[in-house]
Amino acid sequence: MNKKSKLAQLKEMTTVVADTGDFDAIAQYQPEDATTNPSLLLKAAQMPAYRELVEELIKSVTTGKLSSEEQLSECMDKLSVRFGEKILQTIPGRVSTEVDAHLSFDTQASIAKARHLIDLYEQAGIGRERVLIKMASTWEGIRAAEQLEKEGINCNLTLLFSFTQAVAAAEAGAYLISPFVGRILDWYKASTGLTDYAPADDPGVQSVTRIYNFYRQRGYNTVVMGASFRNTDEISELAGCDRLTISPQLLQALDKDYGTLVRKLDPANTGAKDPYRPGSESDFRFELNGDAMATEKLAEGIRGFATDQNKLEAWLRDIA
Repeated sequence: MNKKSKLAQLKEMTTVVADTGDFDAIAQYQPEDATTNPSLLLKAAQMPAYRELVEELIKSVTTGKLSSEEQLSECMDKLSVRFGEKILQTIPGRVSTEVDAHLSFDTQASIAKARHLIDLYEQAGIGRERVLIKMASTWEGIRAAEQLEKEGINCNLTLLFSFTQAVAAAEAGAYLISPFVGRILDWYKASTGLTDYAPADDPGVQSVTRIYNFYRQRGYNTVVMGASFRNTDEISELAGCDRLTISPQLLQALDKDYGTLVRKLDPANTGAKDPYRPGSESDFRFELNGDAMATEKLAEGIRGFATDQNKLEAWLRDIA
């Protein structure tokens, strides 16, 4: 048996990120970074332990009911940033804060929202170098990231399911991408009827492996952060990836496993050169449209985050 858990071994080759809004879980597993999204914020905000924090935020926006869309939007932004502040008290690295999913197809509105979130962080004394702005990997989101990166606002392009999205993000100079491993596997299980994949044959694992190798071959600086894992085998198959964002449940499983963890992704061993060449906006849209999995999961992800945003807004109205 190894003296180190798989989690400890993983941290030696990959930056581990906590995929949660729960401060206690972040403190327990000591990741470098943390990431949140509307679904995680909804869950965290409703925990009794954080009720006082939420009520203080509502009072800071209005002394009465959340009577306007502007008040509600500001409350949502402040809630996201307040949770980010709390997380940053626990981790040494960065926190990812997500732009409203309703803006996924509006480049200028996404840019404006990102600037506002960064401004709120800076008002709280937190520099932009500790924040990543998350946006969906639509064409519009990628273009927003391209502009924001020029302003020194680093971006995390999320809901990424296809190689086409990954290359467009790197070409735009995005700081980081979050390819969704588990959701890719979910789609293949549902669409093919095949429910048992060997870890190396997992289509989500294969997607991230190709992206990582391509980035290293072409010299892109964009960070690859695998996300949305369904099991620890997927994580083990991507050991060596730049970053992996992992739920508390899977962090716990890795922390209790003292088996040997072998590095699978290595910049010195990327295989045969990938011939793919990036194209235009029309090429991007055509290739994404031709990938049923990526098209369906991207749309589903945006709908899901927007729905949870709506639920959180409704909950805030109710308790105000």
